[in-house]
Amino acid sequence: MSWRQALNRWWQEFSLQTKLLAVATLVVSLLMTGITFLALNGIQRDAQLGDTRYARDLGLLLSANVTPLVAEGNDRELAAVADRFWRSSRSLRYVFFADPEGVIYLGIPIGASSGSSELLLSRRLELPEDLRKRPDTPLIRQHLSPDGQVTDVFVPMVSEGKYLGVMALGINPNETLLASAALTREVTVAVFISIWVLVILGAVFNALTITRPVKELLQGVRSITGGKFETRLALPVGGELGELLEGFNAMAAQLEDYKAANIEELTAAQVKQESLIATMADGAVLLDAEGAIVLANPTARRLFRWEGRKLEGSDLIAELPERLAMELQSPLESLICSARDSADVRCRFGEPPRTLRIVLQSVRDATGESLKGIAVTIQDLSREVELNAAQSRFISNVSHELRTPLFNIKSYVETLHDLGDQLTEAEKKEFLGIANDETDRLTRLVNDVLDLSRLESERVWTLEPMELTAAIEQTLRTYRLNADEKEVGLDFHADPQLPRILGNWDLLLQVFDNLVGNALKFTPKGGRLQLRAYPWPDLCQLTPGTEPNSESPSCELTSPLPRLRIEISDSGCGISEADQERIFERFYRVENAVHTEAGTGLGLSIVRGILEKHGTQVRMASEPGTGSTFWFDLPLEGSDNDELQLLSERRRYDQLEPANA
Repeated sequence: MSWRQALNRWWQEFSLQTKLLAVATLVVSLLMTGITFLALNGIQRDAQLGDTRYARDLGLLLSANVTPLVAEGNDRELAAVADRFWRSSRSLRYVFFADPEGVIYLGIPIGASSGSSELLLSRRLELPEDLRKRPDTPLIRQHLSPDGQVTDVFVPMVSEGKYLGVMALGINPNETLLASAALTREVTVAVFISIWVLVILGAVFNALTITRPVKELLQGVRSITGGKFETRLALPVGGELGELLEGFNAMAAQLEDYKAANIEELTAAQVKQESLIATMADGAVLLDAEGAIVLANPTARRLFRWEGRKLEGSDLIAELPERLAMELQSPLESLICSARDSADVRCRFGEPPRTLRIVLQSVRDATGESLKGIAVTIQDLSREVELNAAQSRFISNVSHELRTPLFNIKSYVETLHDLGDQLTEAEKKEFLGIANDETDRLTRLVNDVLDLSRLESERVWTLEPMELTAAIEQTLRTYRLNADEKEVGLDFHADPQLPRILGNWDLLLQVFDNLVGNALKFTPKGGRLQLRAYPWPDLCQLTPGTEPNSESPSCELTSPLPRLRIEISDSGCGISEADQERIFERFYRVENAVHTEAGTGLGLSIVRGILEKHGTQVRMASEPGTGSTFWFDLPLEGSDNDELQLLSERRRYDQLEPANA
């Protein structure tokens, strides 16, 4: 928009009355400005003319008195006369006398009253050549000096037709004329200003009484229309227009109160809604009618890895992982197009995979016709799915494991019952022995299942300071007889001053019982089983290229919190790599492959669960035909119990994550 168009638009906003008043004011202003200019110009011209006449008469008068003295060459008397004349006249600023060559030889007050040659001036006047030919017509000019305006009068001095030089006078303006001119000028300016003031007051009165209130009222109505209910009009206007403004202010106040009440209710409702969404255990995402994200609670951000990202206004499909976006795109589009009101999607995504149930529900207005947004609820079913799968596997395995000993017991008991008279005493004893062994097997299975169930419960086990050596020695005494029968060496190597650990006596006894029992079970005749316990790390670990050059290498410890490490090694048949990957699974038995020993397949699962309760985990190294070594680290006395519990929960969660795959 050009400035002409902007000016025209601004001019069109005024009423006809305002336009006419503005034009009349402009015409009167221009007229009065012209009259004032002419009047001031005439006054100034008359003042200058009066000063010129006065200067000319004064110059001719003085010239007539001093010309005879100049002709006689009486410089002293000339100086005295000029000095008296200068002192007696308030309007005379200076008097100069120059010879026919224009050289100034006397000046009042610049020169002295003495006519001595050492006081003569050496300045020279440059005057017109025709000045000496008209002694009755002096040369008059005016100039502006630092002390004000000065009228210069140059009068040629002629005696008996001889040109004697020039007399120059500097005359101040006539004070009377100046005062008169100043008074006239001030009156003219006052009249001009008064007219302008009257015109401006008239315009202001018109603006205050009519134009401004109407414009303010119009602007206020526009503000109210735009939702600015705090707008008020404060103008000192009476009459009907004042009542109109008061009514407008009352209306605006009522609208503002109504808006404040509604905003407070809406804000409270919004805060409650956002707090509820933020504290939901399930993920929640609110979308607008176009599918853009309006709000996402912390659970949804965690599930979709959105932490720390600004999502408001982003398209949901663009922010989701590719696989999940493909699953949700079609249901979401159907809700946006109002093809349906809700959708339920179940899918798996991520690494490790998670099972999610995503429910989409459209949000409509009171009439149910206009789509206002879409509510998305995300439920993480990974834990539930895993628990269901684990429960199914557990029930299946337990059923299978229970069925075998029960079937054997039933078979031999039925045989004894039906054919008891036909069997020999030796056969009866053999059948009863088999039934007894199967009963023991069934008892061990039930006990292991109960132990595993207790470990997987939410029960918090108490860890207390204890001597580990006593627990290991008790386990060795239990298996010493079996080891001697199999001719297996059973050794325990440990520092007599082992530090105390933080653990549970009964649970650790069960760990040693399972590990030593398994090692003894798979160690052939003449083999060796060794137990070692020592602080770890007792020495630092050196990597190639970092060894010091000194004869006594040293380095910093690799762990700031040493623990007590326990190793259980055997010289048995060993475990293959395939079996090592599954050795800690429930009901998995290595004897299924070697067909040498029987067991429930729950021992190592129990060991892993117990050690997880102690904030650690069991590790192993094995090679078929060589033997196996199991080891784990236990916390020392003084360790933080809460930290151990946190580690236990974290390891349990890590065990569940791979299972989700």
